[in-house]
Amino acid sequence: MKAIISTEYKIFFKEIKERIYKAQYDALKAVNKELINLYWDIGKSIVAKQEKLGWGKAIVETLAKDLQKEFPGIQGFSARNLWNMRTFYITYKDNQKLQPLVAEISWTKNVIIMERCKDDIHREFYIKTTKKFGWTKDVLINQLEAAAFERFMANQTNFDKALPEKYRHQAKLAVKDKYSFDFLELGEEHSEKELERALLENVRKFLIEMGGYFTFAGNQYRLEIDGEEFFIDLLLYHRQLRCLVAIELKIGAFKPEYAGKMQFYLSALNDIVKLPDENPSIGIILCKDKSRTIVEYALKDTKKPIGVSTYKLTEKLPRELKKYLPSPEEMIERIKYLTG
Repeated sequence: MKAIISTEYKIFFKEIKERIYKAQYDALKAVNKELINLYWDIGKSIVAKQEKLGWGKAIVETLAKDLQKEFPGIQGFSARNLWNMRTFYITYKDNQKLQPLVAEISWTKNVIIMERCKDDIHREFYIKTTKKFGWTKDVLINQLEAAAFERFMANQTNFDKALPEKYRHQAKLAVKDKYSFDFLELGEEHSEKELERALLENVRKFLIEMGGYFTFAGNQYRLEIDGEEFFIDLLLYHRQLRCLVAIELKIGAFKPEYAGKMQFYLSALNDIVKLPDENPSIGIILCKDKSRTIVEYALKDTKKPIGVSTYKLTEKLPRELKKYLPSPEEMIERIKYLTG
């Protein structure tokens, strides 16, 4: 009888605990929404007074001092933040699409996005991804610095058809189109073994460049199938996606047959290595160069989730990536599916 009561109580306690967490989360959301609305109204009022009465910059400085005297100890009414409120209103006042979204994330994250993104397409992407994936302020900054928008738009994967909808967008963000290994002491002429060894010797920097959430699972990872041995160059694990990530290193240009070999590895990993509660394994073919057209054809009918990326030894994310970005209309269409 005691065991039954104990089991029932544990279930009961879990239900109550989850209800409390939900109430706390809902309360925080409500407070945040009200704060964003307040800042919006203050920004709108400042703009209106400046336009109607011709007030200059001095009004913001004066208002900040008076508000801080009236509400001592309450943060948020500095001159700089009042200017942010004014800019916030001006930035979104004519955008009916983004106005409801800004209240879904914190003021600090709104300011970061507003300062670092110069057009509405970028802002919409970072607002939606911040909300959808629960990015902290530091993660948001890291994603901005790593050009997550450009990577998401330009990367070459088949994730849209090979992964469940519930985490395909997170997977696309996890795979860059181009990686910079400028921390490696390698010449432009090097072998795949030399590249692998250099990455292992700098594994911490390698995992940081991969984009976070990755842990190292092994190199030359052995698979035995029907008495034959096969070796995956590098095997990582993505903690947020909860899946194995197989990486094949190629020092030359991408070839279509690489995709077939990766499919083989992924099938074997899913059957032999993947745990029951983990998501399907993902493959990244990391090449020195690639033809984007050849990659598109190679991945077109593949069933396993594969991304094809390139690496550089001497430069950061290149400006040339911009030429691979889709049209603004297609960008808007892709961002649409980040909602939720």
